[in-house]
Amino acid sequence: MTASKADLTYGNWRRPASPGIAGLGQLGTMGVLATMIVMIIGFVFSPRLGFALGVSGGLLLAPLLVHDRYGRNAWQNGLARVAWRWSVTGGHTLYRAGPLTRVSFGGFALPGLAAPIEMIETRDALGSPFALLAHPGPGHVSVVLACAPEGTANVDPDQIDQWVAAWGGWLSGLGRDPDLVAASVTIETAPDVGHRLRREVETNLDPAAPALAARVLGEIVATYPEGSAAISCRIALTWARTARPGATKRRSVDEMCVEVGRRLPALVHGLATTGAGPARALGPAEIAAAVRVAFNPGVAAAVEEVGASAAGIGWADCGPVAAEESWSGYRHDDAWSQTWYMTEAPRSEVRGTSLHRLLAPHPDVARKRVTIGYRPYHPAAAVRMVDRDHKDALFNASGRRVGRARDAISITAAEQTAAEEAKGAGLVRFGIIVTATVVTAADLPLAVTAIDHLAAGSRIRLRPAEGQQATGFLAGLPLGIVLAAHVRVPTAIRDAL
Repeated sequence: MTASKADLTYGNWRRPASPGIAGLGQLGTMGVLATMIVMIIGFVFSPRLGFALGVSGGLLLAPLLVHDRYGRNAWQNGLARVAWRWSVTGGHTLYRAGPLTRVSFGGFALPGLAAPIEMIETRDALGSPFALLAHPGPGHVSVVLACAPEGTANVDPDQIDQWVAAWGGWLSGLGRDPDLVAASVTIETAPDVGHRLRREVETNLDPAAPALAARVLGEIVATYPEGSAAISCRIALTWARTARPGATKRRSVDEMCVEVGRRLPALVHGLATTGAGPARALGPAEIAAAVRVAFNPGVAAAVEEVGASAAGIGWADCGPVAAEESWSGYRHDDAWSQTWYMTEAPRSEVRGTSLHRLLAPHPDVARKRVTIGYRPYHPAAAVRMVDRDHKDALFNASGRRVGRARDAISITAAEQTAAEEAKGAGLVRFGIIVTATVVTAADLPLAVTAIDHLAAGSRIRLRPAEGQQATGFLAGLPLGIVLAAHVRVPTAIRDAL
């Protein structure tokens, strides 16, 4: 962050690079060394055997050198294709719910990764009710908070800088919680039909109000929703049920209800200085209604008219009636969606308004959901991470005969990260999931083009979640799903590629 208050910029994020020769990464470099050793041993027995072993090893390692524009190598793309074909063959891309299907209890449960999630209603230390989402597979529990961000319109740069600093401090505090594994912020834009405004005005209108004032309010209620958009902000916090990192014994859901309820008031209070506005934990009916509207936008007007609490949508019935996943899209009930993952953050510093276009409503996208996921590192792990990242940056730069400007920038960024961490700053891994939803298939190409332009304007690179659209759609919902906990390939192997 620069020192100038008139033109504040933010940055110094970087993607850790695995050390290796010729861009192979640590795993690829180990493969090259293993191939050379096996080839030498083969030459001892027969030159033909040694040559065959060398060629075989080279063919296995060659795909690691071929990368697409998103930085994925040929092995990753090939395995994704194989996994997709397996899913199609096994019927995993189709979902049908209701009383005449195989869904338990004949309800409309959530599909995919969200199917095992259980919802429990409990209370925090102050006696306020909230909903706890239990994820049995990875052993996580989540809480969803609703916020009303104040925005940056007519706000001084100094105030924005204070909000950013407070948000960074809040995220850094999450890293000091040994049980907290992830947090996410979901900004969703959708057409505003005006029911909430009408209900607010009718509830608070004084019967003795002057006729002119009542008439003005009536005109506002009748005309304001035209062409406007509703913007919602939700924060999901996810904890592990293990008592400490590396432990195997899980605490019960009841124990987590007490533990999370004890910590929740302080976390909600900490958001007050970040510009998030009033925050509160959502109840079961509100979460279920939000998920139901995401799968079936056609019911949004009815839910908004009566309110989420009175809509009568239960957790067992908030899923879609039918859903079908394709390679590059996802159809659910009466809507079509496409999801993107962020593959690269801005390479240079950005201003505080860099994400405004991506987060703001767009006329070509009926419903747009942008989820920013955070995985804070514990302070002890952050120390090891920044030291290793600095060494890897030096190694990768020294492995090239001709130095590149990008290598020098990478080393400088790693050194600055290490210095800031030593002063007490937190280290967080983050990513972005963008989902565009339209109500007719003909509008989907326009939405895709709009997202591409918005991402370019925000200086981030997005790639379609090809072969995993259903998973990306669920991960973008404010349910506390941590994708890294559901991947079968260990994190250490993925980072070494």
